Amino acid sequence: MEIKVDMAYKSLNQHEEELCGDKVEILHTDNSHILILADGMGSGVKANILATMTSKILGTMFLRGIPLEECVETIAETLPICRVRQMAYATFSILQVYDDGTAYLVEFDNPGCIFIRDGEIMKIPEQFRMIDNRRINEYHFKVKLGDAFVLISDGAINAGVGELLNFGWNWDSVAKYAQREYKKTISAMHLAAAISQACDDLYQYRPGDDTTVAVLRIGEKKLVNLMTGPAQCQEDDEGMVTDFMADENAVKVVCGGTSANIVARVLEKEINVAFTGEIDPNIPPTASIEGIDLVTEGVVTMNRVLKLLEQYTRDDEIDEAFFIELDKPNGASMLAKLLIEQCTDLHLFVGKAVNAAYQNTELPFQLGVRQKLVDQIEDVLKRLGKGVSVRYY
Repeated sequence: MEIKVDMAYKSLNQHEEELCGDKVEILHTDNSHILILADGMGSGVKANILATMTSKILGTMFLRGIPLEECVETIAETLPICRVRQMAYATFSILQVYDDGTAYLVEFDNPGCIFIRDGEIMKIPEQFRMIDNRRINEYHFKVKLGDAFVLISDGAINAGVGELLNFGWNWDSVAKYAQREYKKTISAMHLAAAISQACDDLYQYRPGDDTTVAVLRIGEKKLVNLMTGPAQCQEDDEGMVTDFMADENAVKVVCGGTSANIVARVLEKEINVAFTGEIDPNIPPTASIEGIDLVTEGVVTMNRVLKLLEQYTRDDEIDEAFFIELDKPNGASMLAKLLIEQCTDLHLFVGKAVNAAYQNTELPFQLGVRQKLVDQIEDVLKRLGKGVSVRYY
């Protein structure tokens, strides 16, 4: 079974600092995925420079396959020396997961990686070695579907110290919170945002230290087939539906009333409109067709999906409120959640027939319209690392 690696992070700047002293790098090789979290000593500009240099050096050298010893030595020789502590110093964690399921974790002075499997906190078999008088923890292990790995800077375990808590949020507390959130979380970003929000709450929204939560999750590759719009030539309707239904393992989504009618006619199934649950006056209701996983209205719903996808690409706008919106039982939220949290590859089956109703200039967005929406959705999903293909009829 092929795996997908989902990586994301959230950072909080120390109160009144414009720059974060933590830095995350997300990298990909031909056969692996790399997550690096570096924490620069101190705060503000100096810490940001230290963390950025550390993460960039490690990322560049790891991509070239340079041994860990050389990486650590290069960092020690490159970073400036702290006048107070007399050391060139930034802490770091590196997690590399290969496509065959093998993994490699390296830690230097950062809080330990939180590893969750099947809802339980796991201990990774540990080895260490001394490099340039530094203790480096190393781990070699295998991952499996559903695993979650949480890398944190020390700002996370210090959250609340001197404020709501006497001694801060220790590692065990962070791990237990991550474990609790894991049960209801699918995406790496959702888990990272939940833990980061909890840290911010404990700091009473004035973080006393730069705080970063970086998450890597192991999931299964999931193909989504999405059909929207009738074919330009009516005689192509049946072929379009046949292509759309061809992959038995794909999640199948139909967007648009006309498209739904075509699918129902070709498959000889009935359409049932769903008026149950929460009604959103701005989003048309969903429907159901046997054999189809999700049936929604077309342009209005897809426009809302696009806005949610674009919001997801903006790190500063991702918080628990966003995921509450994503959990709403309307067609736009359901489709956006599917594309964000489950879909690894999207195949779009797009009809080129023009719907005259879309030319109504009173509609609240520009219409050129299905074609433009498809192009924009394709673009944003590619930026999110999804595989996208489009087939026109």
